[in-house]
Amino acid sequence: MSRPTILQEILAAKAREIEHGKARLSRQALEAQCAGLRAPRGFRQRLESAAASGPAVIAEIKKASPSAGVIRADFDPAGIAASYEAGGAACLSVLTDAPFFQGHNDFLRQARDACSLPVLRKEFIVDPWQVLESRALGADCILLIAAILEPLQLQDLAGLAAEHGLDVLVEVHDPRELEAALAVRGCLLGVNNRNLHTFETDLATSEMLRRRVPAGRLLVTESGMRTRADVRRMLAAGIRAFLVGEAFMREPD
Repeated sequence: MSRPTILQEILAAKAREIEHGKARLSRQALEAQCAGLRAPRGFRQRLESAAASGPAVIAEIKKASPSAGVIRADFDPAGIAASYEAGGAACLSVLTDAPFFQGHNDFLRQARDACSLPVLRKEFIVDPWQVLESRALGADCILLIAAILEPLQLQDLAGLAAEHGLDVLVEVHDPRELEAALAVRGCLLGVNNRNLHTFETDLATSEMLRRRVPAGRLLVTESGMRTRADVRRMLAAGIRAFLVGEAFMREPD
């Protein structure tokens, strides 16, 4: 029997986590929490506005990853969020997965409270309960990964997010996944240059898929952005939005 990939291990752990969450807090209770919240900050609007005048950066708050281990030991989500805002980031992304990325739901709350930027919840979302949980946590946008969702499931989760005012970033890695993402109305498109099964990165993935995206749709390139040369390469391909985490997390400021 072949060894499960990292993605398969993450999804198995996520299924257990969701069941525990549902036992602790019902969907009805989450709905009630969401009903009293202020409107989200408008993640898509902020990103598209920033991209209209130059490179737009979604700066990510990430303590660790399965491939890199601990990235930043002196981890202060609030301080990092404030630094990102001061540095000109358009939006934030916060990892909340605990077992594999050493994230926590509280990190999202702390980061959002420390700045005025819209926040993406970076999570492996496969269940409507998680969409409501994201809204209750204060997320302004959620990530939906096409590689782990059937097209109809993707549509349903995106629709539920829209009902609650959340923007959606649909992440793809190949042409088949891009086709499913393009069918989701109003979503942001993200290309993950990292293969989620092997965790290897290749910026050519974004270049290849950019040519398949209709004119006028903003594309976010994710993973593997480490240098100014990488940014120039993506700009040359017509990509103006960047999700960057590890390269920032390893810097003193």
